[in-house]
Amino acid sequence: MGVDVALRIENLRKSYGSAPAVDGVDLTVEQGQIVGVLGPNGSGKTTTVECAYGLRRPDSGRIRVFGLNPLSEPGRVARLVGTQLQDSALPDRIRVGEALHLFAALARSPVDERQELERWGLAARRRASFGSLSGGQRQRLLVALALVGRPRLVFLDEMTTGLDPNARREVWDLVEQVRRGGTTVVLVTHFMDEAFRLCDRVAVLKDGHKVADGTPGELIDRYGGGTTVRFSVPPQAEVPRLAELPGVLTAERVDGRIEIRGRGPFLVSLGHTLAVAHLDDVELDVRRPSLEDAYVQLVGPEASR
Repeated sequence: MGVDVALRIENLRKSYGSAPAVDGVDLTVEQGQIVGVLGPNGSGKTTTVECAYGLRRPDSGRIRVFGLNPLSEPGRVARLVGTQLQDSALPDRIRVGEALHLFAALARSPVDERQELERWGLAARRRASFGSLSGGQRQRLLVALALVGRPRLVFLDEMTTGLDPNARREVWDLVEQVRRGGTTVVLVTHFMDEAFRLCDRVAVLKDGHKVADGTPGELIDRYGGGTTVRFSVPPQAEVPRLAELPGVLTAERVDGRIEIRGRGPFLVSLGHTLAVAHLDDVELDVRRPSLEDAYVQLVGPEASR
């Protein structure tokens, strides 16, 4: 594996009994990237991450973390990797400062504990027990613990679950700071806005299979369904043959209202054509596809709920 690759998963398979949880998944994460893993419940996201970290033994396939095998070299991998997994928990009575101090004591080159508490908004709760924390405070502490050893690669599984919108955005800023510091991030999330904001690349899983992989923009272009433009024209207006414009997928006119769906630079052609037809004063309602549109197209509306 090249030195620029932090994680490579090839043909990963893992079943529980007769039910396959992951069935032939490939994933490559380059150093310095934030890569998102998306998919509905039961798609294999968490199993993939747990196999990558060495918490679960795959049935078959190949996994390398900075060239190391997490099953045969768990100690070396553990020194390079941090994890905040979906089911992470601490004893209710342990205090915030104690938990951070314990994790720092196990690390070779830990972060400054006081600065880390400040960074994650937990300084005022330093003496509070884990059991007394709110859901959002628990999430922030678990992410802080995953990063206390300055890992080169960190797995974050549903890191902003339970956080209010402002707290989520603060965590996003911190994750971007972590990446700028050189840490590679694998982010498992259900939030499309989070994946769009943070991720350089996204892999979408469904029923244990990887169904798409690319930048958020690439997935939107491929699977988002295209940009939709709606506008109204006077009843007597002569409208050009818009369906023949480059990039137009569909064009419909119903009761004086026109709806056009297209891809690529069709908006330029549309604007020029309307101006030539003396319809340049119509008000265009433009709706661009989102990552959520692409995701629903990939996994289906039922699975995405």
